[in-house]
Amino acid sequence: MHKYKPVRLILENGMVFHGQSFGAEQATSGEVVFNTAMVGYPESLTDPSYEGQILTLTYPIIGNYGVAAKSETDAISDFFESHRIHVRGLIVQDYCEEHSHWNSVESLGQWLREEGIPGISGIDTRMLTKVLREKGSMLGKIVYDRDDEVEYYDPEQENLVAKVSCREVIEYGTGEKTVVLVDCGVKLNIIRELLKQKVRLVRVPWDYDFSTLHYDGLFISNGPGNPDYCAPTVAHIREAMRQEKPIFGICMGNQLLAKAAGADTYKLKYGHRSHNQPVRKVGSNQCFITSQNHGYAVDESLLGNEWEPYFVNMNDGTNEGIRHKSKPFFSVQFHPEATGGPTDTRFFFEDFVQML
Repeated sequence: MHKYKPVRLILENGMVFHGQSFGAEQATSGEVVFNTAMVGYPESLTDPSYEGQILTLTYPIIGNYGVAAKSETDAISDFFESHRIHVRGLIVQDYCEEHSHWNSVESLGQWLREEGIPGISGIDTRMLTKVLREKGSMLGKIVYDRDDEVEYYDPEQENLVAKVSCREVIEYGTGEKTVVLVDCGVKLNIIRELLKQKVRLVRVPWDYDFSTLHYDGLFISNGPGNPDYCAPTVAHIREAMRQEKPIFGICMGNQLLAKAAGADTYKLKYGHRSHNQPVRKVGSNQCFITSQNHGYAVDESLLGNEWEPYFVNMNDGTNEGIRHKSKPFFSVQFHPEATGGPTDTRFFFEDFVQML
């Protein structure tokens, strides 16, 4: 049994939350965000879109099903979204050290300690979430009851996409059709879903000039941080649009495609980071329940005449996707590939491949 030690979360507005440490005893700082998921904490912790952030899980009994075994190679794991934890810290209300699941090999706390990531339990996560919703995005730091000298780290001041993207071209699959995947921080389940469609996948770094490659379709992945850092990617997308080959973007991919189409993005007050966000298909009453994780949104009012909004968020009216009126270009702000669910929009992968 791990012996808990007192630890504090200090927000940049001066608020202090006291809890107990169940992860690595390592002081840290970052942007504090929240997630409402009931399941999927291994996927969330390894999601590159959380790079630079301290994640608050609002659902109780976190850790009850432990952590699965990690792959010994760079193979595409079935249980994680990348090969390392990307959050800078984890905050929960109730931590379950006694885990039970058929594929569990260790506790959540053990995994955090192995990877040097602090974890806090005993925090009133509902109160913390209310503060974040009222005040907006906020920096915070995790310190122990000793003289930890930690400065507030603002991930917005760094190109996080460059930090999490692959460094070289990687190929998967042997299908007849080839898809170029621009890796802005891609989740492994996006790769799994595309490979289910029997395509050859060429994964390239975020700023790679893929115009020299032969491909049948272009996929732009999710990723962390401010899309303004990705000007090289936008330029390559804009050039690819001249070929009129199918283009599909998810999350950061929606924002970068919108920028290539002439629109702009803006930072949301506290982002969309829940697993049950309702979106409506524009021009219909058809709604889907989606998983989301982003801090920026597209200003659809700046889209050119050849483009139109595809989906709208039913909670706050923000853009949830765009599409070209005549060419096979479209993107969504939510996550059709979400592991942990919901899976209402998985069909987009099949629709994309059918366009090739």
